[in-house]
Amino acid sequence: MENSTLIVKTEFNPKIKTYFFVIGVLIGLIPFLGWPFLILWVFGLGQYWTKKQYNALDCQLNEETLQFKKGVLFTVEKTIPLENIQDLTFKEGPILRLFGLSILEIETAGGQGNRTGGDLTLIGIIEAKAFREKVLAQRKLLKQSSANESITPKGDTAILEEISQTLKNIEKNLKNS
Repeated sequence: MENSTLIVKTEFNPKIKTYFFVIGVLIGLIPFLGWPFLILWVFGLGQYWTKKQYNALDCQLNEETLQFKKGVLFTVEKTIPLENIQDLTFKEGPILRLFGLSILEIETAGGQGNRTGGDLTLIGIIEAKAFREKVLAQRKLLKQSSANESITPKGDTAILEEISQTLKNIEKNLKNS
């Protein structure tokens, strides 16, 4: 992932493997079509797949971005600039609570529009509420520093002095001609 200064590297709750396994079992309960899948899932494939899926999860909060990576067959990497984050929604449902998990949905400016859920959905982050607060605090810090930079841009006075000197040289050359 990006070389920016790392603020927080999240950890995911290992119970998410059980959650993924149960979701696979529920899919396998579909009559006829799901039954062969259910047999394969329960007798090995489910534990193998959920472990690989869990190990592929990665989420990092950097100075200016939030980076997320997931996937076994198809990997997804998302980098979200903190300045684009509009909302962080914390969700817990009865099934998630049963496993001690929660969902953190991140919505961005110019995001996915009318679809349900956020632009990024993080399931099973350990201490998700604390992580949410760290993201919001870093976003606020970034906005404050960019506001300060716009008030006193770096290097502007040097550029203006150079332009002034150039104009004086042009004026002097015009007078001499």
